Amino acid sequence: MSYAQAIESLYARGHELAHAHAVGVADMPPRKFDLAEMRILTAALGSPEQHFPSVLVAGTNGKGSTSAMLANILRVAGYRAGLYTSPHLSRVNERAQINGIAISDDDFARLYFRVDETGARLLREGKLPQHPSFFESVTAVAFLYFAEQAVDLAVLEVGMGGRLDATNIVEPLLSVITDISLDHTEWLGATIDAIAREKAGILRPNGILVTLPQHPVANQAVGEVAVALNVRGVSAVEFMPPRRAADKEAVEFYAEPYSVTVAGTSVELRPALAGTHQHRNAALAVAAALELCNNNSYNISPQQIAEGVGTVRWPGRLELFPRTDDRAAVLLDVAHNPAGAWTLRSALSTWPGLATQIPIERTLLFGCLREKAVEEMAQVLFPIFDRVILTPVNSPRTASLEYLQAVARKLGVEAESTASAAAGMELAQAQTAANGLIVCAGSVYLIGALRESLLHLQGKV
Repeated sequence: MSYAQAIESLYARGHELAHAHAVGVADMPPRKFDLAEMRILTAALGSPEQHFPSVLVAGTNGKGSTSAMLANILRVAGYRAGLYTSPHLSRVNERAQINGIAISDDDFARLYFRVDETGARLLREGKLPQHPSFFESVTAVAFLYFAEQAVDLAVLEVGMGGRLDATNIVEPLLSVITDISLDHTEWLGATIDAIAREKAGILRPNGILVTLPQHPVANQAVGEVAVALNVRGVSAVEFMPPRRAADKEAVEFYAEPYSVTVAGTSVELRPALAGTHQHRNAALAVAAALELCNNNSYNISPQQIAEGVGTVRWPGRLELFPRTDDRAAVLLDVAHNPAGAWTLRSALSTWPGLATQIPIERTLLFGCLREKAVEEMAQVLFPIFDRVILTPVNSPRTASLEYLQAVARKLGVEAESTASAAAGMELAQAQTAANGLIVCAGSVYLIGALRESLLHLQGKV
């Protein structure tokens, strides 16, 4: 069976977060999440998740960046580091990587059909009530791949929540929780407290939690779960950059290096990922790497930690495609919830060109999924741009142009609509001066499609 057939079969499963009303299928009930089903599936596959050590990383924002940094630190230190993330930008293969190299098409197809056939057999035998979902299937593929390839450690980004996420069947060496905010409220709960408790579902009795102080309600909820499980908490605060004087708190868009003490050695950290919010993600990755050294016999030097943070690649996060002679620069960011939108807005406030006091024309190309907090994101982003262009994203869950236009009108913003992301980019380039900036945000699906086309224009794919 071919890779193309594997992808076709996988996407035929549909997205597990899609409700009947979202996909227009009247008899499709909402997906029921149950870790028992994932355990039944992997047990039939030989329990691959038990054949490699792992770290779980949960949170609302920053978990992908933190995971990528930790995996890269391990790679720099000479380990075979698995990295499992979601969603992907361009190809499903991106979700399962070893030392920065995605699973091959042949390996993906081979392992996918093994998972798919096993799931179908378990369903026929009455051992599963439903076929494994898209996410469960890809997670099982990643587990099989990491076990086959004998990774030294797999860094697993939790897909949604934590307690019932398919990744949560592993027994992690430690758990990392990044910043928590409102997202996926239909599934995780409508409050920070409820969402934080779902994220804290990745904690284990007598385990280790690496985190940073954040929203007080999230701190309280995670702390209560941790205390009940006798979890040892590790704060990453000591690996944050020192605070500047009040009149110098604005940090450049491209982070300046800062010194921290790691295992008694002073090293200079300079996260390769743009935006000062990456300081928090880098601190979590550093603290997690040290825990692996101190309590799990991994050998990682302070210099390797600094190199791992400074050389990581994680596309689509404040990723800049520079201007050409006649086309404006393009900034891609996967901001898809209000907290992400605020982070993007903060980063734009330190955009290098603004320091010159010369006005820079800015265009926003925006598209998102309909279940997201569209109005809140629009309130944060739309008013700071000279023009807004709206587009659907390539998903049955896309927010309609009519809805996006209604949100813009409510804010008093005149926005244009285009039929596709490609058309939106062409319009943005036509209307934005070459010395201006086009910012694309709102959905991972949007960023993935645009990034691929931009790479083609640059001859990089």
